[in-house]
Amino acid sequence: MNYREALEFLDGNFVSFQTAGRTAYRGGLDAIAAMCRAMGDPQRDYMAIHIAGTNGKGSVAHILASVLQAAGYRTGLYTSPHLHDFRERIRVDGEKIPEEGVAGFMTAYGRTMTELGLSYFEMTTAMAFKWFAETDTEVAVIETGLGGRLDATNVIVPALSVITNIGIDHSDILGPTIARIAAEKAGIIKQDVPVVVGETHPESAPIFIAHAAACGAPLTFADQTYACTESRLHPPLQYFTLRRIRDGFTQTIGLDLLGAYQRKNLITARTAVSLLRRCTPLAISTRALLDGCRRAAASTGLAGRWQVLSQAPLTVADGGHNPLGMTEIARQLQAGGYERLYMVLGFSADKELEAILPLLPAEAHYIFTQADSPRALPVAELAALGARYGLHGETAPDAKAALERARSLASPRDMIFVGGSFYIVGEIV
Repeated sequence: MNYREALEFLDGNFVSFQTAGRTAYRGGLDAIAAMCRAMGDPQRDYMAIHIAGTNGKGSVAHILASVLQAAGYRTGLYTSPHLHDFRERIRVDGEKIPEEGVAGFMTAYGRTMTELGLSYFEMTTAMAFKWFAETDTEVAVIETGLGGRLDATNVIVPALSVITNIGIDHSDILGPTIARIAAEKAGIIKQDVPVVVGETHPESAPIFIAHAAACGAPLTFADQTYACTESRLHPPLQYFTLRRIRDGFTQTIGLDLLGAYQRKNLITARTAVSLLRRCTPLAISTRALLDGCRRAAASTGLAGRWQVLSQAPLTVADGGHNPLGMTEIARQLQAGGYERLYMVLGFSADKELEAILPLLPAEAHYIFTQADSPRALPVAELAALGARYGLHGETAPDAKAALERARSLASPRDMIFVGGSFYIVGEIV
């Protein structure tokens, strides 16, 4: 089959969480393990770094992949969701899997995957594992989809596990409390494999400590290893000065991912690099660390994280979509620097909006909209719910129309924010 036929087969036979939501989620590793066996267990052919967490796992994955590329390693990167092109999910040295790679995989394994009843995410995970092996990948940075313990990616045995942070998201699947969600994410911790946890939280830290101890896995908390003492914005980079807590050593790192919240992701990634240097054969020089961070987005194709779309008015898109992510977005919006704020906003119907909407600035003018997705919350419902929390404005039928309306209202001294969902951002960027 050709690429178009492969996508049609994919969409027609595998249910995506992006379109179907919770009904597409199937916990358990039996099917993906069987698929891996049918392919010859390609996930064993390269070193892997496994990344889970509520927020920031995509940014950390891209930073680490860029650093490894700068260090000279042929680097695979598996992330989700995609914004425009399915092939964004699977990259080697920043290059998307080619159309013929997708078509060839679906031709070779489509029947096997159908017989095994794989989900969309299990199918893409299998494709990534196989593509990395076929392209002589040396190190693969692999992001979980949802959760950790029962996530399809959890069949790998990595050289390093990373858990960025824990917040409330997908509570209908992962559980309603920080502790329950942490227990699911902690499922990626493997016997004797070092693990980095990005943030120390009083409810999640005991869970991680207990899981790591049971597995004999050396545990490092990133926020107890490095602290950010200074940040400066000089577009297209922002600079963070990190202080190593044990001895006071400082290092200033430029990052081409904007957004003040990236300081947390950089601390996590920097700690991960220290562990990779100490616990694996990987040789990562200071030059590779600095060059990789400076080109993290450019060399790996990352988009939709505090992405500046234009100036005058400053227009920013960010796909943060849960309470933890929106807390960071709201904090940066409140820092000001504009006369008036316009918010182009749309959410999926399964998001914890009762926890998210109170975080948003009431003084902004809202243009509520909805993505072209079956999971999207209808715009009328979002506007009514927003009004309940003091968020007022108007509605637009789709993201592009909403952005056009915001631009027609805003002056060069104002700011426009686009977000609430990666689906909304994907229709804009």
